[in-house]
Amino acid sequence: MAVPPVIPIAYEPRHRTETIGRYADGQFLASITYAFPEGFRPDDGWEEHKRLYTVLHTFDAEGRYRDSEVWCAGTWAEQQRDPHGDDSVLSRARVHLAKLLRSLPRRSYTDIAIRPFQLTVDGVLFGLLTGEDEGEAWAELYPDRLGFGEPWDGQYDT
Repeated sequence: MAVPPVIPIAYEPRHRTETIGRYADGQFLASITYAFPEGFRPDDGWEEHKRLYTVLHTFDAEGRYRDSEVWCAGTWAEQQRDPHGDDSVLSRARVHLAKLLRSLPRRSYTDIAIRPFQLTVDGVLFGLLTGEDEGEAWAELYPDRLGFGEPWDGQYDT
């Protein structure tokens, strides 16, 4: 079975798709995710290259990509220096995500269905990419690494 033109993503409270849904102007997909720049090879100092991003992608009602806000809260190394404080990298990312979500009028958390898209920010690939391997069609959300496939019911694998 081929990748459908519009790919469903199921809303799962308290899981990795807890910040997706609909708002007055269409659909949204938000997350907090660590990522390395494309082509990065682990070496000494990798902690400075692993960055935590707050991401908000918006789509129209038919799932066509509109826009993204991608914000880097800091690095893994910074998070390790202050892991629990109010000014930790993770705390900053959560505060920023809450602000972005509050900016969406008439927001509701629910299943969405979006079309593939991609963009690169800070050398990091963001988007919903599709392909086929050994006859198996797939879609994967980057950099979150959520994989979607048959039966295309919105459930993901990690």
